[in-house]
Amino acid sequence: MPEHVLVVGATGVVGFAALKQFGGRSDCKLTAVSRREPLERFGADFLPLDLTDAAACAQAARDLPDVTRVVYAALYERPGLVAGWLEAEQIETNRRMLENLLVPLGETARGLRHVTLLQGTKAYGVHVAPLAIPARENRSERRDVPNFYWDQEDLLRSKPGGGPWHWTILRPQIVFGLSLGSAMNLIPAIGTYAALKRERGEALDYPGGLGPILEAVDADLLARVIDWAGSSPQARDEVFNVTNGDVFVWHNVWPAIADALGMTPGQHTPERLAETMPPQAEAWDAVRERHGLRAPGLDAFVGKSFHYADFCMAYGADRAVSPALVSTTKLRQAGFHEVMDSEVMFRKWFAEFQDRRLLPDP
Repeated sequence: MPEHVLVVGATGVVGFAALKQFGGRSDCKLTAVSRREPLERFGADFLPLDLTDAAACAQAARDLPDVTRVVYAALYERPGLVAGWLEAEQIETNRRMLENLLVPLGETARGLRHVTLLQGTKAYGVHVAPLAIPARENRSERRDVPNFYWDQEDLLRSKPGGGPWHWTILRPQIVFGLSLGSAMNLIPAIGTYAALKRERGEALDYPGGLGPILEAVDADLLARVIDWAGSSPQARDEVFNVTNGDVFVWHNVWPAIADALGMTPGQHTPERLAETMPPQAEAWDAVRERHGLRAPGLDAFVGKSFHYADFCMAYGADRAVSPALVSTTKLRQAGFHEVMDSEVMFRKWFAEFQDRRLLPDP
């Protein structure tokens, strides 16, 4: 059967990568769903939709009876980001967004075969306590911690509409890729911080704390996992952690990041980016004008990602933070074996932003 892939949350770092992945295939129709138009469509039809509007979602479902696969990467975050992860309003809104779309779609898209849902390491309580190392699927979950993941997962497992479709839940570590104004994409956050320091003739200081050993995932690699999950019998109704396959520490990878941005690595100089960067919006505008960038203003470019940078870089930590590591053995055993060097990943994405005139050339 021909495929019709519906990518929900198409402007985010994961959704945009999925658009690119499926846009490269000649055997499927592609529809992008988001409130604003993606930076690039890759041949997809664009459906502007507010997922909190139940009536609009019901109408959209009636207009999409031939959808066969759904990639659900939409996300609602509160101002300040991290503080909102435990709030009832954030949890309820994210639950309702998925319900508003999936329930009517399950009733109208009778050829629906697969739904991919994105979660993350908050499933293991990384935002409230050290992880059990390594965190494993179906063993290390913190269902005692309020989280919209569980409401969405319960809805998915109930298979609204009663169709014979399957699902896969993916839990990536920190995702790096191409997006504008996302809640959680560190490339524009680090890139703008670096660009302003370079304009002042400064080295690239590391602004975080004594961060933990971490894992990352390249957005394009994650998109290939999404593609694989929708067609692999081994992925049906399963949950998988996803990483690049290696680990990194900010201090060790910082010289490579500085080099990719045409800078010299500086000192460890803690700085809360969520506080110090927003007042520099006019300075960023000057950088955009001087270098002829296509990037928008600071808020539209970075979104809530300065808050995410402070969290991921453990700002304020004056001693080593517990590692945040997950097991990807289950994914490998199921048949997906691709890996990526995380240092290469950093260089790749900064180069992509530079090539698109979103960050200054190195």
